[in-house]
Amino acid sequence: MGPFQANCFLVRSGDDVVVVDPGAEPDRIAALLDAWEADPQAIVLTHAHVDHVGGVAGLVRRYGIPVYVHAADLPLYERASEHGAMFGVPVEAPPQPDHWLEHGQNLAFGSIELEVRHAPGHSPGGVVLVGDAEAFVGDCVFAGSIGRTDLPGGDTGTLLRSIREQILTLPPATTLYSGHGPATTVETEADSNPFVGRNATWG
Repeated sequence: MGPFQANCFLVRSGDDVVVVDPGAEPDRIAALLDAWEADPQAIVLTHAHVDHVGGVAGLVRRYGIPVYVHAADLPLYERASEHGAMFGVPVEAPPQPDHWLEHGQNLAFGSIELEVRHAPGHSPGGVVLVGDAEAFVGDCVFAGSIGRTDLPGGDTGTLLRSIREQILTLPPATTLYSGHGPATTVETEADSNPFVGRNATWG
């Protein structure tokens, strides 16, 4: 979505829908929701960098749905417009969050259930959202790579530990949906990711 090309996910089970990381283009997201005749129940953020929250305001205004984010990322969330301006990208300031995400929390939205795992390192309040056979991992890990740690609040050692403890401990067949790029699996990253895989030579 948008100039940063971040992935947004619509998690759907029957009539229940949760929006994960609406980074931009709220009208485009709403068009799909409306085509499904779906009433989304929540916006859940894996983290609060501007490329993952830019569409929050538009969706909240349209659907009046609550926003979930980890409290440690509130400073990033509140400065989304400022951070967008640094890149020359206009971003509408998102409304205040409605709920805090916490490690070990189990979210239930109708028939959708997500386990929250705190996974800092890319940002202080990064989380992984674990479903039945999939996990939404934000910018923690990508297919063959990991998230950047040179942004405020980032830390390489912390991120590597988060990936190993909160992501690679999931069942090997778990599909990982990242904030950018294609999906991958726990098994693939455990085997071949040069940063955290079995033969990692970095970090």
